[in-house]
Amino acid sequence: MNTSENIKEASRKKSLGELGELFAIKTLVDNCFDKIRNLNDVHMNEPFADILCEKDNQKYIISVKARNMYQLNGKLNTRYNIGSNAYENATKAELKYKGKAYWMAIQFDLHNYSVYFGSLSSLNGSKAIPIDKCEAGEVGIILVNKKRHYFDFDFYKNTKSNSK
Repeated sequence: MNTSENIKEASRKKSLGELGELFAIKTLVDNCFDKIRNLNDVHMNEPFADILCEKDNQKYIISVKARNMYQLNGKLNTRYNIGSNAYENATKAELKYKGKAYWMAIQFDLHNYSVYFGSLSSLNGSKAIPIDKCEAGEVGIILVNKKRHYFDFDFYKNTKSNSK
């Protein structure tokens, strides 16, 4: 990849992450969370946390991971990495915000999206969210299941034309 291609790919990934955060906030509102704050509005790239919110007097510190449903090779993207320091960063975020660390995995395809939600502790030390287990109801809960979105997804999808 040349510099121009690297810049385009970085822009695509950043935009997909920002889109995921917007869908995360909408999903939280739809599921009766309140006092929702996008922590990136205060401090860009806060370690672990993207969103702070509350529900039933509990504070949630949420790391949002938005990904394409399919990998570049066409196979299902079944694991969303949370980062090598996720647990250490989550512990710091829990102390700073006095809440509990959670994750949201947002899966996009050309026409639909799904949102999975769970506590960091539900991953049992894993450094990835197992989307296949989320879909099967074995990890976390499904907040949105294959709901239609109405935007042009071509820019965001994993295709060889995006990486050229």
